[in-house]
Parts: sequence; C-alpha cells; structure tokens
Amino acid sequence: MDEQPVRAAAPDPPAVLGAPGGELERLVEAGLRRVGTGGVWAVGDAAGKRGRGSVGVLGQGPYEGLEMGPDTLFDLASLTKIVALWPCAGALRQAGRLPLDRPLGDYWPPAAGQPTGHVTARQLLAHTAGLPLRTEFEQRYGRDRTAIRAGVVAAPLHRPPGTAVEYTDRAAVLLGHLVEDLAGAPLDALAERQVWRPLGMTDTRFGPLGPASAARTAPTEYDRAVGAPLRGVVHDPSARLLGGVCGNAGAFSTARDLERFLTALVDPPAALPWAGPWIAESLREQTGGLAPARGLSWLCAPGTDPADGTFVHYGFTGTGIWVSRRLGRWALLLTNKVHYSRETQPLTDLRNAFRRAVFG
Repeated sequence: MDEQPVRAAAPDPPAVLGAPGGELERLVEAGLRRVGTGGVWAVGDAAGKRGRGSVGVLGQGPYEGLEMGPDTLFDLASLTKIVALWPCAGALRQAGRLPLDRPLGDYWPPAAGQPTGHVTARQLLAHTAGLPLRTEFEQRYGRDRTAIRAGVVAAPLHRPPGTAVEYTDRAAVLLGHLVEDLAGAPLDALAERQVWRPLGMTDTRFGPLGPASAARTAPTEYDRAVGAPLRGVVHDPSARLLGGVCGNAGAFSTARDLERFLTALVDPPAALPWAGPWIAESLREQTGGLAPARGLSWLCAPGTDPADGTFVHYGFTGTGIWVSRRLGRWALLLTNKVHYSRETQPLTDLRNAFRRAVFG
C-alpha cells in the first residue's frame, strides 16, 4: 500500500548515496533478494550518474548464467510513455502545434464527431480523459491496425472528462496517434530524431529487437505461442498488435541510456525541442485536487506531498524512474520482475524504500 504524503528533509546528495558498498546499494541488494529478481539501479543529478549498481542474473533456466549490468536491455513497458511519447508531445506543444486545453475534435479530424473529440490533450496526459479502463484491442477490434486505431478514436467514454484520475493505456495509445498525425511521422522515428539521438541514447529503440540486442535483453513472461519467455519482443499485447510501436509500450532501453535521459530532465540541453518549459510544466500537479495527483504523464511519487515535486513512472514489467527538479536529482531501478511472477507487493515495498532513500 502506498504511504501517506509526508514532508522530509533532503537525504544525502547522490554522490554520497551512490558510493560503492553504501546504504543505497545495500538497500537495493536486500530488496531484490526479497523480490526474487535481478536488477540495475542508478542515482544522479545535473552532473550525470553519481552511482550505479547491479545484482543478479537475467532470468531463470537458460538465462541464469547471464548477469545484469548497465548495458542490459529492458522492456520498458509503460516507461515508453515517458521516454518516447511524452517528449514528442512536448516538442509539438512548444512549437504551438498541440494545444493542451482545446477539445481534440476542434483540430484533429479523426476525433471530430466522436466521443473522444470532447477530450483534451492535457486530460490524456493526466489520465483524466474518462477513457475506458481496459484495452482488449483484439477482442474488440480484431487484429487490423487501421480498425484498432478507428476503434480507439471512436470508443465511448467511461465517464465525463475531468472528473476522475484513472490510469488507462488507451490514453497513451490515442495520444500517440494524435502526435503522429500532427508531426507527420511515426512515433519511433520521432523519438529517435527528437529524443534518443540528441541525448546519445544509442541502445534505446522500439522492438522487435534484432538477435544481437535480444541476446542482452532481460526476458519477460512465458508466452505459450512461442514456447518461451518473451525476449526482445514487447510484453504488452496491445503494443504487439500494433507492430511493437505504440504510445503505450514497446520501447527497450538500458540503465546507461536512461541515465542520459534523466540527467537531461534536471539540466535540459537548450537544443532539445521539448526541454525547458515543457519539463517544468509537466513536473507540476495537473489534476486539480483529484487523486492520485499527476503531472503530465508523470505520477506524483506515492508517499510525497505533490508540492515537493518528486515524480515517478513505473512499467508493468518491473521498471521505474524518478526525478525531482526541486532537489535536482534522479534515480532509476530496472528489473524484469514479471519474468518470475505478477506478485507486486515486494517490488512496491522496495520502490517505496528506494524513493525514500534518494528523495526523502
């Protein structure tokens, strides 16, 4: 269970927290033993990585001889929303092409006359759009990409927009279509051009991965259709239906690449088309008192006061990233917990303890 909001003094700086053999390393290693998985962690600030560690192996059976490390590729799952979709939306926002508070139907033809035409981009980003909670694309729309897209755009709303915070992957799928149409390019090309290449994130990409990259990828769940755990193929079934490139999921990355991304959030390079105002706007509470508090794509970290400005995003596969503009620091903890089981409480406990240690 998430903790109640508290205010606490800032802990030691990242350079101290990340020292080899220090408190943070011991906390993560003990926590991962309880979770029953390997993992990679890192902590840093505007100067970059200040500490990093890894423990355990990639998985069970044939993966037991392969150790985790900073170059291990992870299926990011919902972190795709942050490392791909969110900055690409920000580039459009800062170029004046994505009005956050206008109904989509006013400027995006596919949404005109549809229930989603009354939703705004801000509501999609903050998960207050009132979209259906379940994805279930194949059951509802079949396997054709065009039919799936049309179905997502035309879906009836679950509740009136702006009345509740309900996390749904449909919001990111719909926003991904919107961003692609406004920018005139697919999301994978946009992310590569606007985010990953400028930051030197050479290992970050959408799947399916080639053999060389798949060989250093942490496996996720066992898939009956292939008779083995998924490895280098996105775990999320909706993203697989869409060819592996989706606003909801589909990206793979390493700790080393995510360190570059997170450093850019606390010290944004001026040349980034989504830096500065977009980051500042996103890392503020955007849900108007509705709970749980959210920024734009980012969740206000459980156990913290939204005014403290510590934000987080998790991936279903077992990944997590945190950032605090106020403290000027960031952290990551990457696991492939879903490879072993879907039990969440041990990982939730570790995440909460990790957040407290780094951000207070």
